[in-house]
This record gives sequence, C-alpha cells and structure tokens, in this order.
Amino acid sequence: SDGGKLLVVPMVGSHWLSMQEVVQKLSERGHEVVVLVPEVSWQMEMTQAYKVVTYPVTQPLEELDNAF
Repeated sequence: SDGGKLLVVPMVGSHWLSMQEVVQKLSERGHEVVVLVPEVSWQMEMTQAYKVVTYPVTQPLEELDNAF
C-alpha cells in the first residue's frame, strides 16, 4: 500500500472479521481502498469507509448456507 491504493479480495469466512478493521484503518489514514466481494456472501457489509465492488456468482445464498 506504499502507493496509497489497495485492492482487497477477501474470502468468505472469519478472517474478514479481523481484516476489516485493518482495511478501515488504512482508509482512515488516506489510502484509497477497494474491497471486491461476491454479491452472495456473509458478514461482508457495505460501508462508507472504503469502496465496495461486487461481482456476480452463480451460487445462491441457500447453497452457500447448506455447504457449511
């Protein structure tokens, strides 16, 4: 993030919960942060602290729930 720009592609799961705080702090310090998330996901909410871009997936939420 030396150039001030950061692209984050988190996987669905618990590591995003701790990673989200780091991403938010980087954004607060002036870094331009884009978080790329699937349109079907858990716990990946929208925020104004950084830009969130979604991408389409073929798996519905019910299928994701059943997989876990």
